[in-house]
Amino acid sequence: MEERLLDFEKFKKMTLKEAIQFAKSDDSGALVKSALEVIEKEDKILNAFISVNKQAPSGVPIGIKDNINVQGIETTCASKILKGYIATYDATVVKKLKENGFSIVGKTNLDEFAMGASTEYSAFGPTRNPHDTERVAGGSSGGSAAAVASGEVVAALGSDTGGSIRQPAALCGVVGFKPSYGLVSRYGLVAFASSLDQIGPITKTVEDSAILMNIIAGKDENDSTTVDRNIDFTQFIGKELPKMKIAVAKQSFNEGVEDGVKEKVNEFIKFVESLGHSVDIVDLDEIKYSVATYYIIAPAEVSSNLSRFDGVKYGLRVSAEGLREMYEKTRGMGFGDEVKRRILIGTFTLSAAYYDAYFEKAQKVRRKISMKLNSVFEQYDFIVTP
Repeated sequence: MEERLLDFEKFKKMTLKEAIQFAKSDDSGALVKSALEVIEKEDKILNAFISVNKQAPSGVPIGIKDNINVQGIETTCASKILKGYIATYDATVVKKLKENGFSIVGKTNLDEFAMGASTEYSAFGPTRNPHDTERVAGGSSGGSAAAVASGEVVAALGSDTGGSIRQPAALCGVVGFKPSYGLVSRYGLVAFASSLDQIGPITKTVEDSAILMNIIAGKDENDSTTVDRNIDFTQFIGKELPKMKIAVAKQSFNEGVEDGVKEKVNEFIKFVESLGHSVDIVDLDEIKYSVATYYIIAPAEVSSNLSRFDGVKYGLRVSAEGLREMYEKTRGMGFGDEVKRRILIGTFTLSAAYYDAYFEKAQKVRRKISMKLNSVFEQYDFIVTP
């Protein structure tokens, strides 16, 4: 088929929905060619991509966070320790994307093993914010957020353990969505904290995220934690919603929340009230323990999950006289400072002397937080926080 040329700026503004429609009548590779051209021009400064697939086939161009396996392409997790590791299989989400006409044009930058909030912990350097290249794009999925915001791709996948999709999406002015645990398969995602990790979309619009969720969500025999629910995430797009009951966390206005953020929350409250929805202030005092709980549970799971990276089967291997020395040198040189810190914290909290005092207690507190949120959702449809 004769190639259809796309205007450079038009492609950068194209939504996922528009790209899917375009691809239905075009098999020349115009979308992928446009994406690769934008990446070539923009990414020298942004550093949103760790690797670019210049042989990407025709399809809808999408970026994949570099802790999600794409067969035949290097998966680095932005770490020296995985240097040279080529994925031997597709993650379930990648397989679904390929089956639905998507083309993987590259692997996006992140904080090493998704541990961070700025991409400054990447072994490949930080990703710049497309709106101000003197600022970071957020993290850990900063590369995916910047790639979408800059128009390098029409959509991207990230992973979210403690805000790693939502925070960089907010900093880059795009839409980031962390699905409820179990909605999207984690098969093929390099584990950070298995009880918290989720793969989700980063897009230009809410509708685009819903479209992408319709593709990647669903039961997977390779991930026993996935739920068998058939959900149409686009069902309410463009339709008038029934009257909703909305809860606003009182803690949204605590000290530490910037005035500008408070103003935006208040603007949103007034907006939903103007649509006829009811809004109540509720006390979510338990959430003040969330960060402390997270920073006990997540490092503990890191300590366990990252024990597999030792230089024996794949990735970096540092020469040494004995096995123990090889382990020590490989992990010492391969892991960055932030990853080492979290491994040490996790190993400490899982040790026999401190397990009950820290890890077990954190698990109980997480359960209390979950029960509180569930009780609120019995009365309200949404909880609004900054």
